[in-house]
Amino acid sequence: MTRKVLVTGGSGGMGKAVAARFRAAGDTVVITGRDRARLAATAKEIDVEPIACDAADPRQVRELADAVGELDVVVNMAGGNTDFDRPKAASLDEVAQSWRANLDANLLSAVLTTTAVLDRLRPGGTVINIGSIGAEYAGGYGAAKAALQAWTAGLSAEIGPRGLTANTISPGYVEATDFFRGRLTDQRRETLIGRTHTGRAGNPDDVAATVEFLASPGARHITGQTVHVNGGAHTTR
Repeated sequence: MTRKVLVTGGSGGMGKAVAARFRAAGDTVVITGRDRARLAATAKEIDVEPIACDAADPRQVRELADAVGELDVVVNMAGGNTDFDRPKAASLDEVAQSWRANLDANLLSAVLTTTAVLDRLRPGGTVINIGSIGAEYAGGYGAAKAALQAWTAGLSAEIGPRGLTANTISPGYVEATDFFRGRLTDQRRETLIGRTHTGRAGNPDDVAATVEFLASPGARHITGQTVHVNGGAHTTR
């Protein structure tokens, strides 16, 4: 059966890989992003529908929900460490701005999008939120991703009676994305890879394959979980 899939932040990196995998399986896919030119180029390349949307803007999210119609899969990929886009906070006002920016980008974006389309999810549908290994550490970005995990667990309990699931995927270091905004040094890269058990960086397809599984019939009894995709850089018991 052809599904309808929404991938926020789908114009590049992991989001693009996720969207391309669903499309290759024959699903109808909608991707969103703020950069209209990049969004259009990606949509043309992988044959999906683009809708420009800032996932942290309630008005734009309402318009997105009205445009997409019924859905089977929602992948909240939009986000990133917004501290890379600003100088280090030097005052309380700047600390507040920094934390709010990360919360907006990484938590509120998923909450708004999911809330807006929840009534459009068909039975058997799923919400998949993309967290980060950063949730295990400090800072505004990590705190936002940790909150995303907690919210997802609560969402799972809320929507489970409707036949829906909700999970978080928590990637470690993933290459071939613009996450670090060109600021990743060779030394830092070696350190991140050195923390893994597999001896390699992650790639967008590692995450896309996990998303595909969590959206499959074989994952219908997996919900409320955080699935770590990091090569063992952070282990759980």
